[in-house]
Amino acid sequence: MTSTAGHTQQTEEAEETREGEGAPPGPDTGSGAWDDGLIARRAALASGSGQPGASGFPAPYSGRSAPADADADADADADADGADDDLTARLDALRELTGLSRPRVDAATLAEAGRVLDDAADRRRLSRRHTVVALAGATGSGKSTLFNTLAGVTISDTGVRRPTTSAALACSWTDGAAGLLDRLEIPGRLRRRPVQGPDGPGPLDGLVLIDLPDHDSAAVEHRAQVDRVLAHVDAVIWVVDPEKYGDALLHERYLRPMVGHAEVTFVVLNQVDRLPEDAADQVLDDLRRLLDEDGIALGEHGEPGATVLALSALTGDGVGELRDCLGQLTSERRAAARRIGADLDAAADRLRPAYVPTGRVGLSEEAREEFADRLAEAVGAAAAGQAAERAWRRNAGRACGTPWLRLWRWYEARRAPGTAERPSGDTPGDEATTARQRVEQAVRVVADEAASGLPTPWADAVREAAGRGAEGLPEALDGLTAPESAPARPPRPGWWPVAVLAQVSMTLLQVLGGIWLLGQVLGVFTPDLLPPVLLMLAGILGGPCVEYGSRLAARGPARRYGADAERALRDAAAGCGRARVLDPVAAELLRYREVREQYARVLDPVVGDGARGRAGGGQGVRVTELSTTGR
Repeated sequence: MTSTAGHTQQTEEAEETREGEGAPPGPDTGSGAWDDGLIARRAALASGSGQPGASGFPAPYSGRSAPADADADADADADADGADDDLTARLDALRELTGLSRPRVDAATLAEAGRVLDDAADRRRLSRRHTVVALAGATGSGKSTLFNTLAGVTISDTGVRRPTTSAALACSWTDGAAGLLDRLEIPGRLRRRPVQGPDGPGPLDGLVLIDLPDHDSAAVEHRAQVDRVLAHVDAVIWVVDPEKYGDALLHERYLRPMVGHAEVTFVVLNQVDRLPEDAADQVLDDLRRLLDEDGIALGEHGEPGATVLALSALTGDGVGELRDCLGQLTSERRAAARRIGADLDAAADRLRPAYVPTGRVGLSEEAREEFADRLAEAVGAAAAGQAAERAWRRNAGRACGTPWLRLWRWYEARRAPGTAERPSGDTPGDEATTARQRVEQAVRVVADEAASGLPTPWADAVREAAGRGAEGLPEALDGLTAPESAPARPPRPGWWPVAVLAQVSMTLLQVLGGIWLLGQVLGVFTPDLLPPVLLMLAGILGGPCVEYGSRLAARGPARRYGADAERALRDAAAGCGRARVLDPVAAELLRYREVREQYARVLDPVVGDGARGRAGGGQGVRVTELSTTGR
């Protein structure tokens, strides 16, 4: 068996011979067509010339589409464009989602989404008629033998020395895959063409097969190369053998994290020729059981899922079935879109904690009313209403009370001007501190209510918005309760002049009765005590009666005036709180609603037509989960 070193040496010799004969340079030395090294050299030796002929070996692989295939490429691209509308909508939604989320969600959380977008853009810019399939497996699984069997010629070295495959090797059934192989960083000297009949590639038209190094290789660079290539291929064939099909490394590192990629995954049990018939069926059933435990959907009854096959690459048993599956995969030309869709599902699943609410989202009317009540309590709206009611009654008492009572109240006020009653025993400083604490408590409560049910980044954003608004809220509320903002004198109803006239009349009766009685005592008037005494009694008794009646009449207007004052202060405090706290919180909730809608479109681009789950990988969150939580 030819070793890897011998393989490389022969390739270099072929390239030197080609360059010496004036052939176009290879990809490592310049642009233009390049031949496929070892196979081209063998073809030349077999045919006796440098041109393919009776041997059946192909011409050197150019890496570019032939002009005759231009129309087929255009038709294939047109079909792909029509079939990829949903995928385009999902990618656009993810791009919009990451753009809207950057100010709120940390970059590490969005990194995976950015990688998916970059990979999808790179893959969609390249050929859509090609399907890139990787052959991956553990040491000794026989993937290189299967690679050679599918190609129809020995391309990849096989042997008992481990690891045998040290670098990824590509085999393309059709021209035009150079860009895809450049993306996988596979050098030109490791690109091959398979044996093809006179009619061309046949059912495997468009297939690009990659033979990877062992994923369990002792060489770290081999494992890194496997991980890098697997991140960019359209589909993968995992080749397992009867001894290591249950290897924990394979299941835990590769299969379980890729459960959403079942539609572009093949699991091939190789070397079944080493097992008796019954044992082969048992091993295959056990392999299916392990895959089911990994969470990988198996497409055994027509439903989307991974394909599980048993074959022998050495004897060729079962290889035809795998070739048929690959032919169907390449003819559909949907593997790349399915891979991108599965990557989108995986990215959406990782982003789920940042966008899916855990409960109802938003502020209820009860929470808004409670916030307004707390602010009204902080500014003392109820006390202000009571004070306004007392002021209205006091004003009524001054206007409609007896002159002697008004004189007495004036005297009391002059004697002790600093004894005005205070609603509570707190000092002004204590009242200000208590009011500030009430405002801070009100903001904390409404912020926690608004953040309830939100994912952590958006809950933190809501609390930050509420906190920024609360910084100047106590001072703004203090301005509402400043003395200059209150009216100087309560308004007077229309009946007050009548009451004042009646009180003046009662006073005049007292004065006239007193003058009349004094005149009789001094002998100015005819002595008759009854009329002046009755006149004085009418004035003395009538004055309090007019005052009492005025108080009864003033109760309703005073109560309404106090309620209006309380309502005005409450509305002013609520408006201040709304402008400084509720509006910023509502803006954050609106931003979250926008990103949540974009996240729903990432899961399903036809969100507007109802919540419908997409068939496939099963990693994505269903849109119904978003529509039933939150408002």
